[in-house]
Amino acid sequence: MTLLSVRAAAGATRGTLAVGERTRPCALGRSGMTDGKREGDGATPIGRFPLRRLFYRPDRETMPATGLPALPLAEDLGWCDDPAEPTLYNRLVRLPFSASHERMWRDDGLYDLVVEIGYNDAPPQPGLGSAIFLHLARPDWSPTEGCVALQRDDLLAVLAAVGPESLIDIAPI
Repeated sequence: MTLLSVRAAAGATRGTLAVGERTRPCALGRSGMTDGKREGDGATPIGRFPLRRLFYRPDRETMPATGLPALPLAEDLGWCDDPAEPTLYNRLVRLPFSASHERMWRDDGLYDLVVEIGYNDAPPQPGLGSAIFLHLARPDWSPTEGCVALQRDDLLAVLAAVGPESLIDIAPI
């Protein structure tokens, strides 16, 4: 089993992600970390979670080396973030979709490589947070909406080291 260890100081929007002996910088949620995650709070949830699957944008990336199940993204994929949709909340959905959602096919490239973190998904509890991913960081390392983000080469190295048994452990220093 591969363990990814994410650490940051209280309130920090940047931290580190370690796999084995290698530590990499990462961006975190605009509200830092929390153990009381709520939809829209901008915080990265504290806890230990499985890595579910990789999505990649096939017009920009070839399928990277990884032990995770991998699916190519399509323009009609979204992620439901609407607590009023309890059966679809925190799930992949097809667009068009009338309830609140996030588009997975993004122009900014952040989801060219994106790993679904198994947070609030077994089963999802509406309102406790959705769309928590490991994805590509912005060039200026600005905060995420609650995800963990890495530079492309670092994310590719992490993907090569993980598989279906891998976990991500998110905790304050």
